[in-house]
Amino acid sequence: MPKTICIKNAAWVAAWDAAAKRHCYRRDIDVAFTGDRIDFVGKGYKGKADETVDGKDSFVIPGLVDIHSHPNIEPFYKGLREEHGVPGQFMSGLYERSLAYWPDNDGKLAAAEVAYAELLTSGVTSLADLSGSYPGWIDLIAKSGLRGFVAPGYASSRWHMDNDWELKYKWDERAGRQRFEEALSVIKDADNHPSGRLSGIVCPMQIDTCTEDLLRDSMDVARDSKRPFTTHCAQAVMEFNVMVQRHGKTPVQWAHEIGLLGPKTILGHAIFIDEHSWLHWHTRKDLALLVETGTTVAHCPTPFARYGQTLEDFGRYRRAGVNMGIGTDTSPHNMIEEMRWAAVLGRIAAEDINTLQTADIFHAATVGGATALGRDDIGRIAPDMKADLVLVDLRHQDMRPARDPLRSLIYTAAERAVRDVYVDGVKVVDEGRVTTLNRGEAVARLEEAQIRMMEKTPGRDFRKRTADQVTPLSLPLG
Repeated sequence: MPKTICIKNAAWVAAWDAAAKRHCYRRDIDVAFTGDRIDFVGKGYKGKADETVDGKDSFVIPGLVDIHSHPNIEPFYKGLREEHGVPGQFMSGLYERSLAYWPDNDGKLAAAEVAYAELLTSGVTSLADLSGSYPGWIDLIAKSGLRGFVAPGYASSRWHMDNDWELKYKWDERAGRQRFEEALSVIKDADNHPSGRLSGIVCPMQIDTCTEDLLRDSMDVARDSKRPFTTHCAQAVMEFNVMVQRHGKTPVQWAHEIGLLGPKTILGHAIFIDEHSWLHWHTRKDLALLVETGTTVAHCPTPFARYGQTLEDFGRYRRAGVNMGIGTDTSPHNMIEEMRWAAVLGRIAAEDINTLQTADIFHAATVGGATALGRDDIGRIAPDMKADLVLVDLRHQDMRPARDPLRSLIYTAAERAVRDVYVDGVKVVDEGRVTTLNRGEAVARLEEAQIRMMEKTPGRDFRKRTADQVTPLSLPLG
């Protein structure tokens, strides 16, 4: 029989108010769940409990929903990515870095294990994992305990550089089709995995690296199978300019023209829409198209902030009616830090402290993400919801004083105060330690794999540079 656990007298709970369609604080209440479902949220739980958890020092929040991540590669860029950008490519380091640095499959498993551990300890329970398929991926994400939405990426072309101001493409449409079929096979494996926590997302990787036919066929598969569709779109000035040269339209407008936008579509980033100040483009249509079609934006503020870029602005997108979600598109994979960056950068971009509230960011990281993934049973604490729960330690010094525990968590404590995490009613983080993965051992394998990756850099970089030349150390060696 499924086990019933009751969190008794939780000091604070971010509970779901279905009538108001928002989270609200509730004090000194019980949260009980049986198996993978929440049974009770309120005062005085009278049912039988196989286990009782003392909640008097806990702030209980719903598991966070991360809708954009690359766990198999981003941990490799620690010490390489933080200040890496190419001025001639409008500050983005995306293209040079992805060409100069690429890990092997054993390394990808190590990186993913490190990232999954980071995600769990920052309160993520549901993850959209946009990875190129590699051996062992499905079993590893299942082992982690995460609710995994696997998005095996594919494309018709690869980026290519001959210099540091021009982006070129190497096209191989047949290979793109083959990878598309392979991705559908991986999605089927995820759907059928015995864990019951995995499912698939259709993911042509970038709007600029796929043919129109591949994009249209991908969307047809997503619609026919009633699953989410995601791609990177409007993520860079270089991409924006390439798409305008090809089609005479912005990336968002062209995506709309070929039928890619809709309520099950997640656009990775959508920063450089037509009214962004870096573009000085003549139309003002993109934001309205996102709203009219019900398209979700996956906002990942940290990597772009490192380039000196930001979405303009989170609050404006939200007020217009765009469904906003949060992702972790860099290392560390720390969802709470992404929430903080989203709030701060949104206010900077708007030059207005009131452009958004902490509640807006929290909504995006929970319900916004759940909506994007087509799930109405995650991201909320209420009866009949999935038992995906995070217990934050109010005794932690970084949470005190906890006059407003959500603010204390997002702006001060972050993952340091995350004590316990449940996914589907199973504890996967206990006293801040991931119980399903060996993070220390994975980090050791990641270090070795990063060395192997850097040794291959001269053979991949268009100028045949070493890794130390592409990304110099922050201080000179004495």
